[in-house]
Amino acid sequence: MRNQDMAKANPLQEQLLKAGLVKKSKVAEVARAQNKARHAKTPTQPTEVQIEAERARVEKAERDRALAAEHKAKMRVAELAAQARQIIDDKKVARSGEMEYRFTADGAIRTLLVNEELRKMLSSGALVIARVGDRYELLPRLAGDKVRERDASMIVLDHGDKSDATPSIVNAEDDAYYAQFEVPDDLAW
Repeated sequence: MRNQDMAKANPLQEQLLKAGLVKKSKVAEVARAQNKARHAKTPTQPTEVQIEAERARVEKAERDRALAAEHKAKMRVAELAAQARQIIDDKKVARSGEMEYRFTADGAIRTLLVNEELRKMLSSGALVIARVGDRYELLPRLAGDKVRERDASMIVLDHGDKSDATPSIVNAEDDAYYAQFEVPDDLAW
């Protein structure tokens, strides 16, 4: 019965065992290994359908990653715009006065009613004009800088921003020419 429990050995193994050249436990171990190898599942080559399915899965994962990154970027832009609107709503300067202050936005001349103090602050760069939807608000310089960090397109007018003003020789010549003409003190555009 013990012999039946053991995996069946081939005739050569039996002869080696009878001759005393190998031990019974070693023959049984080799027989089990051969049996296991014979009945084990061998890895098969992937079929064309499996290869195509794997390729489709990889492509879908890439598309999903790209869409997720695009969605995340859109959400970030929307979040920054919302932060900029919140800053404008919180920090806007109350406008008062009957003096018209004109500026250009989107290729058109716009007008805000301000008093003399606000006009001087605008022209000196202490205040900036920001667009929120279809309305324009006055902001202190620091708040305007915070809005510009989040969404630069919301800042419509900033006389204190020197980053886009690059002096050129032509401007210097024009300034020298026009310096000979006096500008009236009461002139407001």
